[in-house]
Amino acid sequence: MSASAVSRDAAPGVPGFLWLPAALAVGLLVLPVVALFVRADWGTLPSDVTSPEALQALWLSLVTSVAATVFCVLLGVPLAVVLSRARGWTADVLRALVTLPLVLPPTVGGIALLFLLGRRGLIGQSLDTWFGLTIPFTTTAVVIAQTFVAMPFLVLGVEGSLRTSGTRYETVAASLGAGRWTVMRRITLPLVRPGLVSGVVLCFARALGEFGATALFAGNSPGTTQTMPLAIYSAFNGAGVSEGTAVALSLLLVVAAVAVLLAARAWRPGRAA
Repeated sequence: MSASAVSRDAAPGVPGFLWLPAALAVGLLVLPVVALFVRADWGTLPSDVTSPEALQALWLSLVTSVAATVFCVLLGVPLAVVLSRARGWTADVLRALVTLPLVLPPTVGGIALLFLLGRRGLIGQSLDTWFGLTIPFTTTAVVIAQTFVAMPFLVLGVEGSLRTSGTRYETVAASLGAGRWTVMRRITLPLVRPGLVSGVVLCFARALGEFGATALFAGNSPGTTQTMPLAIYSAFNGAGVSEGTAVALSLLLVVAAVAVLLAARAWRPGRAA
């Protein structure tokens, strides 16, 4: 008998008293999505999804989410490398700051961005005075808000992979004469590729579903800042698209979220082939 078979046979079972709360937890997570599918008007679903308003919101969501993901990769991967190599209280403070957008309410993030980059903000006032740049309530603001809330997923995922892989291969490469950039490109990044891909997928999914920070910092202007979550919100408040379109867009977001989460699971670090 193989060692894996022995370990499976020896694995303890699930205590019986855990099944009921586990079933309730599954119901709490799954039944709202089931209700969404039940409420959908399948006869008008194709026309709802392909309405001009829905397509406009969908296209804007996809474009801004891709742009936000690119910025997260360009800025987040270097930050993850720094975090994985930092030690002491500096690393703890940096990690806490990176994690902050995950625990803050998105609306707080939107207000913070507005006070930073608004026309009277800490930096936005100088941008407006010196360069005539106004960022809030533009498509650029959507990308910035999505980047703010999504980057922690990428940074923490890549940092975890870097810590798991260690530095022994990098040390050997450096001892053989490889430069820092060569070590990074040929050793470090390939080792953390599963974590990087998983982080990118989760980052894109979070950007696609962003609502609170975008609403406060970018507004809800159709064709400019109205992404899919904002279009859904507008529909249920009697503005913009119809309720049927809102349900259809909600279903589309559910399908997209499931797809990206399955992709992230397939690429998670250490997954067996």
